[in-house]
Amino acid sequence: MEPELMTLAASGATALVGLMVDEAWTATKYRVAALFGRGRADSESVEAELEESRGELVAARDASDENAAADVEAGLRTRLRRLLREDPDAAQELRSLIAEAGQHTAPSAPVTNTITDADIRGPVIQAGSIEGGINIGGDGRRSS
Repeated sequence: MEPELMTLAASGATALVGLMVDEAWTATKYRVAALFGRGRADSESVEAELEESRGELVAARDASDENAAADVEAGLRTRLRRLLREDPDAAQELRSLIAEAGQHTAPSAPVTNTITDADIRGPVIQAGSIEGGINIGGDGRRSS
């Protein structure tokens, strides 16, 4: 198999794992089932297999079992490799799914921050990006 398609299968598996634990899964699972079910008449069994994988993934995440979560991703990667080997035309559809997944997926783990040994007398704000500064207090001062 071409290295590009192997990389695509790995990226696809990662994207699918992200989708499976996101609210977007409900809307996306039929498209994923159609991708995996290319050439198969039993799309319902493909959907059931995907839901089983999703259940395993959610249980693994809830139990903080990284090995089980990695197993689900590895299984998806194997299925995608097989699909791309048998049907190289599926690559474009997979690329489209990956692009959409990037728009929908939430961070895989919550972020928790703790401030210790500090005397905080005002708001503490954490953000990836703040445009236009922050108004602090009622005096109109801005900080950025």
